[in-house]
Amino acid sequence: MISLRYLRETMEPIRDSTFLPAISGYLALDYVTAFLAGAILAFVMHSSIAVILMCVTLVAIEAVSVTAGVSLVFGANLGSALIPIWLSRGMSVTARRVPVANLVIRGSGAVLALVIVNKLPVLYYLTSANPAQTLVNIHVVFNLLLLLALPFCNALCPLFVSLMPSTEDTAQTVSIEKRSVLDEAALEKPYLAISNLKREVLRMIQMIEAMFTPVMGVYLSGDKVHASQIIAEDQYINTALDGVRHYAAMMPSNRMEKDDRDRVQELAEYAISLESAGDVIVKRLIPRAIQKAKESVEFSSASLSELIEMHERVLANIALAANVLVSDDLESARLLLEEKSEMARIERSSRKKHLKWLGGGVLTSFESSNIHLETLRAHKDFNSQISAVAYPILYRSGQLLETRLITQMDDKITS
Repeated sequence: MISLRYLRETMEPIRDSTFLPAISGYLALDYVTAFLAGAILAFVMHSSIAVILMCVTLVAIEAVSVTAGVSLVFGANLGSALIPIWLSRGMSVTARRVPVANLVIRGSGAVLALVIVNKLPVLYYLTSANPAQTLVNIHVVFNLLLLLALPFCNALCPLFVSLMPSTEDTAQTVSIEKRSVLDEAALEKPYLAISNLKREVLRMIQMIEAMFTPVMGVYLSGDKVHASQIIAEDQYINTALDGVRHYAAMMPSNRMEKDDRDRVQELAEYAISLESAGDVIVKRLIPRAIQKAKESVEFSSASLSELIEMHERVLANIALAANVLVSDDLESARLLLEEKSEMARIERSSRKKHLKWLGGGVLTSFESSNIHLETLRAHKDFNSQISAVAYPILYRSGQLLETRLITQMDDKITS
């Protein structure tokens, strides 16, 4: 009320000027200009209330017509929605969605109300004896009508999320879940650096496990979106491998014992094997799953059970490989290589069985056999890359043969 009194006292002299009546007459005829003027004033003054009070005062002293004042009030409501857009310009995308949604709802409502009031005879029902009170009534009614948008807010939420994807939040999530554990500050202490290197390789195993686990689900559903998400994870494996290589190269090998240098080399080589395992997923398994869905290929119950069983065995071997990496346990390393041999046996047995089916002309087997065998072979190769962690341990303990070739051919031929 104090503001209104001071505004009235300040603007009383303006009423008798020759400039304001001309402007008032123009704004009364051109409601679009009046609307934009109200929006600009509210934005510049950073207060829609100040603009509305000014309009109420101008109408009260009859310096501006009621029609022009109404258009100015609607413009002020639009300007008030522009203010938070400007103030939140440096915030995250997630934070800026709210003021943008407010601008869309309030702005579209203001434009719609402007057209209705100026094109339809509705102003008569909102007019009171006091012209200034008319502007107050219209402002209150307009904001009450905006409450009608509340039930639609949940429906509008996915729209603004898709229009304004939260790239910052995604980057932050990725930086937390996919960040490297390699600490360059520990390079001066080889024993700490080797521990960091082992942790990073263990993190690669965990990422590989997260990629491999849903593969059979994609085979069953053919979901291309899920497949694309799995393929996208491979970039983090590649980045981790680059980090391992760089970290290993930066380690002061001239100040390290031979055993430590060998351990660093083993970890780097196993990281390469893990990257190759990731390639098996994205270049062989996922394409076969998409091909199966595209060609509407159906596995028999026996074939599907065989694939699921092999997939579960590989998942168990991934967990075993992680334990071997952490503990360097000899018996676990032996078990891991025994599992590798068993996987090769299963793949050979299945291949012979499928060739027998094809020879018998079984049509169902013919349609699915190629994808089935390629999937089994990919599982076997994936498992081989995972099992590579066992070789250095078995080699150091003298439990690994140098070669499986017969070296004494002459003795064998003679006998």
